[in-house]
Amino acid sequence: MSEWLVLTLAMGAACLVVLIVAVVRHHAAPADEDPSETPDVIEYITMMIGVVYAIVLGLAIAGVWEARSVAQDHVQAEAQALHEIDERVRVYPAGVRDRIRDDIDAYVGHVVSTEWKSMSTKGEMTERGDELLDTVRRDVTDYEPANDFEAQAYQPLLDQMAAADAARNSRADSTGETMPGVVWFGLITGAVVTVGMVFALQIRRTARELILAGLFSALIAFLLFLVWDFDSPYGRGLTATAEPFMALFPDIKA
Repeated sequence: MSEWLVLTLAMGAACLVVLIVAVVRHHAAPADEDPSETPDVIEYITMMIGVVYAIVLGLAIAGVWEARSVAQDHVQAEAQALHEIDERVRVYPAGVRDRIRDDIDAYVGHVVSTEWKSMSTKGEMTERGDELLDTVRRDVTDYEPANDFEAQAYQPLLDQMAAADAARNSRADSTGETMPGVVWFGLITGAVVTVGMVFALQIRRTARELILAGLFSALIAFLLFLVWDFDSPYGRGLTATAEPFMALFPDIKA
């Protein structure tokens, strides 16, 4: 299902529920009910609940956006480390250099095609990716420098290999949803309570009040959708992309 369709349905459903509840409540209300006599304490409580929920919702959006940005940083770090290895092995003999570069290309090609789809759909990495990176690691670590010039390049290559492996592990940790279930329970419960307090103010069935109540509920639905959309850094919405790999290894095709 398209994410835009999910958003449209969520906002439409929120408005519809508010309108239905408002109409039902209007018909069920006593004939002598006076909405203007709403106690001040209810208005104060409604205001405070709205403020607190807005803060919590804002923190949730900031948190999932930060997780998305961190996930993109992991991709950038991994691609940059592999690119450094690809460039620095030029001091090695042609056979060794070409083997390392070919294995790096094989790993990057697997990441941007097969593994990225697995991350998006299943929320997990692939064993083949681990195997290909292990091959690159063996290429780098098992070579014995033949002279001082190669020896000077050996340790930096090991450092870049360690950086690439650490970035891959961090990317694996960022795969999947980042928001705990208890946080989602709090967000949804808070949304219900916040919208419900609108009816505690004895909303009437005037066009102005119904429109405002519908827009308010639709806004909350939209903000919850943003949290859900950003919650999976590699799977939904404005996801982290494989662009750093594509930019540093332009010959690799997704």
